[in-house]
Amino acid sequence: MVKTYSFKVLLEPDEDSDGRPAWFAYCPALKHIGGNASGRTKNEALKNLSEIVRMIIEELHEDGEPIPQSPSKYVRVDPVSQYAPRFAITV
Repeated sequence: MVKTYSFKVLLEPDEDSDGRPAWFAYCPALKHIGGNASGRTKNEALKNLSEIVRMIIEELHEDGEPIPQSPSKYVRVDPVSQYAPRFAITV
């Protein structure tokens, strides 16, 4: 069965090592395995996080490791019919 995973994203103002404004984005359900990123703008931080989350999920899947499905306040899993595939991004 195909599933769509939606991970909650939190975005916080931050600053880089030079003290300039930046943004920090992370997925609470994936933070312990590297599910975080930063960027100069909100959009850059979200784009960077999106790439990291995709890599984490692909690696877990390839290694046969379970993909986090809880806690429900951070992860939503929906079954998807193989006859009606869809692509979802949750930000």
